[in-house]
Amino acid sequence: MKKIYVKEEWCLGCHLCEFECAYANSGIGNIVLALKDKEIDPNVKVLSDGKITFAVSCRHCDEPLCISACISGALSKDETGAVMVDKSKCVGCGSCVMVCPYGAVRITKEGTANKCQLCMNNTFGEPLCVKKCPNGAIVFEEK
Repeated sequence: MKKIYVKEEWCLGCHLCEFECAYANSGIGNIVLALKDKEIDPNVKVLSDGKITFAVSCRHCDEPLCISACISGALSKDETGAVMVDKSKCVGCGSCVMVCPYGAVRITKEGTANKCQLCMNNTFGEPLCVKKCPNGAIVFEEK
């Protein structure tokens, strides 16, 4: 299965991946209309410890703890192996957030779990964070 990997040594800390993620998941076909004057809530977050900057995103683990911890069955793997969230089943308990070792799952303002779903629920063909990273710090490949 193809997964997103981050090359920390190449990350510029520009946060462009966050904007592209918010746009990709907005459901709006124009980036300006999707993001202008709006607070973005991306599924990828750029963090820094002062020395290294890196993007944090779901790793789509082989044995995801988030799926095991989900009390409502809202998290599952699809046929490709990607970990997906069914928001209609999510009760917002936060169990998935607590067990994710990467800090890649969060509860939205609407009260449901959210995480990277590899842009499989939109029409861009590949994750926009990967496609638009100016320095090639985020890759989508088999490992």
